[in-house]
Amino acid sequence: MTRTGAVQADRPPRIMLYSHDTFGLGHLRRSRALAEAITRANPRASALILTGSPVAGRFTFPTRVDHLRLPGVTKLRDGSYESQTLGMDIEQTTELRAGLIRATAEQYDPDILIVDKEPTGFRGELLPTLDLLSGQGRARMVLGLRDVLDEPAVLATEWDRKGAIEATERYYDELWIYGLRSIYDPTEGLALSDSIKRRMHWTGYLRRGLNTKSPKVTDPYILVTPGGGGDGQSMVNLVLSAYEQDPTLGPRAVLVYGPFLSGDTRADFETRVANLNGRVTAVGFESQIESLFAGADGVVSMGGYNTFCEVLSFDKRAVIVPRTVPRLEQYIRASRAEELGLVQMLCDTGDDMDTQSMIDAIRSLPNQPKPSEAHSDGLLDGLSYVTERVAALLARSADKAAE
Repeated sequence: MTRTGAVQADRPPRIMLYSHDTFGLGHLRRSRALAEAITRANPRASALILTGSPVAGRFTFPTRVDHLRLPGVTKLRDGSYESQTLGMDIEQTTELRAGLIRATAEQYDPDILIVDKEPTGFRGELLPTLDLLSGQGRARMVLGLRDVLDEPAVLATEWDRKGAIEATERYYDELWIYGLRSIYDPTEGLALSDSIKRRMHWTGYLRRGLNTKSPKVTDPYILVTPGGGGDGQSMVNLVLSAYEQDPTLGPRAVLVYGPFLSGDTRADFETRVANLNGRVTAVGFESQIESLFAGADGVVSMGGYNTFCEVLSFDKRAVIVPRTVPRLEQYIRASRAEELGLVQMLCDTGDDMDTQSMIDAIRSLPNQPKPSEAHSDGLLDGLSYVTERVAALLARSADKAAE
């Protein structure tokens, strides 16, 4: 086992990405996009993603990218968590996860650690690993933040409770914000020191591409996606109601439920889809959903970060229906994007969430400007910027090792 100062000079670079993923797909999909871009830019590099996502095994990973599945936890409606591991409470599960993360870091011995969103990890589980790598003094550590986290006052309280600012100050060499400051500053409201601010890099949004050829499109369609689907039943219901109420509404819709929309709710939706006689078709989960974005005439979706990146990347006219609980993240993103002319928004905080409003929104899609017509400068430079920062950090580590 190599230790600090004893790492082989010609060893291929190793990148470890941490993604706590208590629910949904967002953190894992973001980490996967980063790992793919980094290893494509550096053919010698490998990447290992640590994720708690229960559906990680349903994704394909590029060559030299692998993942380690952490024991799962589920967030309840009241904001608390429960373990998915039989016979273990949340404290025991967190301790097990923390041990697995630290042991993996010790064995994999990364050159760079990229942490998604949570500076200390889920319930502080990342702290033993941060202490280990900091003590060794070789690995560069990066905190990656999406463009919007939450409303400023709520975020400040949360970061104070978790000791997140102190951890960021102590452990992280750089902060990467996967967006543009001109659109939104996710750190607004946080009492960040000048030292932390000097480490911040605004990357731009993370461009998505096609890993496989897009299927041949034989007729026009709009794509309807609630992301992971766990909290998307209201949006799906509204779209189905629109097609049921207006028999002339078109084009047809392709609905991707997501892996977390299931049970009686999905069974009811399946019956309604069948009764629409092909005007709406549905699938449960699509690991290559980028191909459906590429072929769509328009998009109706919730307001998650990854979906927003796909709307921008494939330059699609979109109707965004953001969730507003338990966080305002999606609402903040969608409302700001609407202000800039990137999308149109329907939201349950106002009077525009009835069926007729959805019918009107779908009908107006062809008349919307495309995102590229509203904003372009550096909007989708995120992956290129990240690979440049990785190269710089690796070069800095190599220079330090040579001293």
